[in-house]
Amino acid sequence: MSCGDPHETECGEVLDHLYEFLDNEMPEGDCAKLRVHFDECSPCLEKYGLEQAIKALIKRSCGCDDTPSDLRSKVLARIDSIRAGQRAGDGSVVEVTAVGVEMTVEGAAGHGSAVATAE
Repeated sequence: MSCGDPHETECGEVLDHLYEFLDNEMPEGDCAKLRVHFDECSPCLEKYGLEQAIKALIKRSCGCDDTPSDLRSKVLARIDSIRAGQRAGDGSVVEVTAVGVEMTVEGAAGHGSAVATAE
């Protein structure tokens, strides 16, 4: 996505780091760059608002549910194995730097889904 206007921080870079921004996992200097971009770019601001609303819906819908400890340990172990790198069939090392997690929320209001990516 791009609004077509030049920005100090490109739209693609902003959207690549949107979840880090939403989760307060970015250094303040990087957050400031994204805030400036949102002030200048209405398509990115709209995407930010949509993702913020989805996260709020998920929190309201699932906020009181505890993650089963065995599921949490399996997911963390899988992330660790992926980050450590894996050998491909030809002996080369395959390293994955991003892991996607998909969660589907079902509730009285219907169905929804969100995809979070952690690096």
